[in-house]
Amino acid sequence: MTFFNRLLAVSVGFASLFSYNSFAQPVKRIVHPLEFSQVKIDDGFWSPKLKVWTKVTVYDVFDKLEGHYEPDRPDIIAEKKKLGRTRNAFMNFDLVAQGKKNIGVHDGPPWYDGLVYETIRGAADLLAEHPDPELEKKIDGYIDRIAAAQNADPDGYLNTYTTLTYTNKRWGANGGNDRWQHDLYNAGMLVEAAVHYYKATGKTKLLDVAVRFSNYMAKEMGPSPKKNIIPGHGGPEEALIKLYWLFKEKPELKKKMSVKVDEKEYFRLAKFWIENRGIHSDPDGSNKRENLGAYNQDSVQVFDQPTIEGHAVRATLLATGVASAALESKDPRYIQTANRFWDNMAGKKMFITGGEGAISYDEKFGPDYYLPESAYGETCAAISAGFFSTRMNELEGDGKYIDEFERVLYNNFLSGVSLSGDHFFYENPLIGNGNKRWAWHDCPCCPPMILKMIGILPQYIYGDDGEQLYVNLFIGSEADLKIKGQQVMIKQTTGYPWKGNVRLEINPQGNKSFAIKVRIPGWAEKKENAYDLYHSNVDGKPMLKVNGTLVPLTTTDGYATITRKWKKGDVVELSLPMAPRLVSPNEAVKTIENKLSIASGPIVYGFETIDNPDLGDYRLNPGIPLTLTYKPALLNGVNVISGQLTGKQGKPVNFTAIPFFALGNREPGSPYRIWLQQKN
Repeated sequence: MTFFNRLLAVSVGFASLFSYNSFAQPVKRIVHPLEFSQVKIDDGFWSPKLKVWTKVTVYDVFDKLEGHYEPDRPDIIAEKKKLGRTRNAFMNFDLVAQGKKNIGVHDGPPWYDGLVYETIRGAADLLAEHPDPELEKKIDGYIDRIAAAQNADPDGYLNTYTTLTYTNKRWGANGGNDRWQHDLYNAGMLVEAAVHYYKATGKTKLLDVAVRFSNYMAKEMGPSPKKNIIPGHGGPEEALIKLYWLFKEKPELKKKMSVKVDEKEYFRLAKFWIENRGIHSDPDGSNKRENLGAYNQDSVQVFDQPTIEGHAVRATLLATGVASAALESKDPRYIQTANRFWDNMAGKKMFITGGEGAISYDEKFGPDYYLPESAYGETCAAISAGFFSTRMNELEGDGKYIDEFERVLYNNFLSGVSLSGDHFFYENPLIGNGNKRWAWHDCPCCPPMILKMIGILPQYIYGDDGEQLYVNLFIGSEADLKIKGQQVMIKQTTGYPWKGNVRLEINPQGNKSFAIKVRIPGWAEKKENAYDLYHSNVDGKPMLKVNGTLVPLTTTDGYATITRKWKKGDVVELSLPMAPRLVSPNEAVKTIENKLSIASGPIVYGFETIDNPDLGDYRLNPGIPLTLTYKPALLNGVNVISGQLTGKQGKPVNFTAIPFFALGNREPGSPYRIWLQQKN
């Protein structure tokens, strides 16, 4: 970019700032998610799963990172034969702590450090909700080893892969490549883990490590004369903003740190990482760095990028960072960019299951409306898209973002982990031809991300903007929060997602008038997707009662708003239409043209050959009656959808469809389909 063009961009930025603040839109209130201490889940659907994840999954992932697993894939079976053992992520930290450098030995991929940190982050959130002294002691031991590795470097730098194999190529410089090395990604995940672990336990040892490392990065990177370095993988942007928020909100915490804290530098660095994408040198040609291209959202400046592009995980994590920066700065460039990316993602690139990433090569987004059944649908990409949606709900206060978060939650996310909690999917295509969940993977990035998603779940059931209470998710729970300065208790009981009944008991400290905003899912009002990427027509409509009296239901920005003077024991009841519905794609989606799928509530259903042996010959008639039945003994208890369709030679055939997330649990690798050809 020439100096003139950069000057023009700055001028446009100032102009849009003036326009936004003065004329374009009213200032919106930020919707705050709750702290873990404010929410307790007691839910028929989620509580049994949380028990498995806290007792099995979190220990399983840590054990496998330590190398305690039996390889079940050809790549890691071959690796064990070559090494004579299974890989151990913590061995890397121990070698660095011993002062080893350039030894050409490193277990696992370059981002293995980051997977350790991500697992600590997810485990920390679970500790905040479900205290577990054994797990906490285990993590403290890992933190000791991480801190010892950092202490071996005078700068506080820590990336075991680079130290053990390419010491002189720190940050991917000097002929290195951070797209592969993941120096900054790993650093960001370390920072994020430290913030979450401090919040869960009050312990500062990992936070000291993170602050020391962040101070070093802030010293090294930024506008000239600092180095023009950006992350090779999105994610560190939000992590540094979280570190900034922690010290901004708790300035007294600085006195407990063993190193100096300047939280403004962390926010400055996060913004530099966002804003310097697409700027590969200074205007005079100095301070050059490698162009990481559209794959890594680096071909143009973020503010000039018209659509969400590239590696789906990197793109959605970067977008989450952009939305986080927008929450803090209120800068219209960030707000407009975050909205533009989300609109494109949800309106033209999201699979019906909440999956992201149409193309296996580079694990990337495809063109608009390119949504093939064989798509990649990486578990991590769906989860990071979910993170993006929750940040957008905070920023914009619109229920459509929670609609898509919920789509991820009940479909692509749950599909990623087996009902037993110890086997995982990397890819989640919409047509299955032998794909099986694995115990461990050459690139086991999905299990830690699954733990991160599990961890945040309680925070987003409710929200508040200080004046209004938001009910975002239908999960049995109790919450305690302040609205207009007074304490309000809310208790939710529900049979969701198998039933459409939601009961909210409101118990304010005193009688005070305020608004409760209850999300009405788009699918319940015949709006399957906010941008008509998918269409459906549900039988029935949502109904709302207050203290047994039916009230008019008018939806604005995805919420029904009830404003009144609330008193203890007031009850709000929501009834959602759960009748099975047929879903069709937008006519612009040619990859699934003239096909239909089935859904009920937030759950997308699939046809597995165990139940439907001649699946390849099935044709769905748009007018067929569909029956919804709860089967308590099937797959830990699920609703199934049954009916009749057209099979071979036009003969009627009975079918059974089960939730997408449950596919592959009875018979690993069993073929399945989500979309069936429509009978003409």
